[in-house]
Amino acid sequence: MAKLLGRDFSRVLTTMRGTAGYLAPEWITGVAITQKVDVYSYRMVLLEIISGKRNSFAPCSGGGNFDVYFPVHAAHKVIEGDVMSLIDRKLHGDVNLDEAELACKVACWCIQDNELDRPTMGEVVQILEGLVEIN
Repeated sequence: MAKLLGRDFSRVLTTMRGTAGYLAPEWITGVAITQKVDVYSYRMVLLEIISGKRNSFAPCSGGGNFDVYFPVHAAHKVIEGDVMSLIDRKLHGDVNLDEAELACKVACWCIQDNELDRPTMGEVVQILEGLVEIN
């Protein structure tokens, strides 16, 4: 949407469309939508890639819904330093743990409720490419 509207529009009001679990809080609260809603949605894509699990309403191994439970679970695992437990088991441990941890940290940064606390997609790309360090 941000691309279609151009730089003249910093905020847009529109109707909600999307998949549960990918929708930023702004959609639900009725706050004006910015490009940061895409950043919030991107976190779920990152978590799906890391875990090898698709976003759904099916209960995940720890109970609850993947789209609600997994991001919170992932954040706790990253803080505890247990990123390996989040990695897709089909990889059989053959993963660069530093890169996986970085992707998990970026996903956690993208899920912030306040859009001002989320990174831009440009910052996400720079961090994942190793050009900028994450705080």
